[in-house]
Amino acid sequence: MSLYKDWTDMVVDYVKNKGEAAFWEEYGAIEKRIYTKLLGNHKSNVKGKIEDLAVEYDTTVVFFMGFLDGINESLVEVMDLENVTKDDEIELKVNLEKLYFNMLDAKADYLYELPQWEGIFSKEKRREIHNEWKNSKTVINKVKTGRNDPCPCGSGKKYKHCCGKN
Repeated sequence: MSLYKDWTDMVVDYVKNKGEAAFWEEYGAIEKRIYTKLLGNHKSNVKGKIEDLAVEYDTTVVFFMGFLDGINESLVEVMDLENVTKDDEIELKVNLEKLYFNMLDAKADYLYELPQWEGIFSKEKRREIHNEWKNSKTVINKVKTGRNDPCPCGSGKKYKHCCGKN
């Protein structure tokens, strides 16, 4: 069985037995501890065997796999998590801007508000990334359909007699 499967099975089992809130409380504390250390030492890449890194970051191999699952989209080179084992040597090259953006996207305020970010990005840079994130969520309909235009649904009727009837 893969380490990733162990992680996903553990999450399902944990939530089923202890509840979602309990899971997020425990996992959030682990994640916060790992990110605090990782961001505090952001100039060097994380390297080593997964098993050793779990010990270094004071967690289990399975919870460390969860951390890898969470950070994977923010890495310069995305990992194939399905095939990772505890004995694999890894090197995490983190794209910090993407990581901050993804933390905003996950609404993980306990992570994007860590004081370690102040040593990485200026307040203005964090605001710029936040605005970029906010703009990525805003849908702007550039083409406004007039009431006498053909309906964009393709019915052949005027918009006012079709989808714009309300």
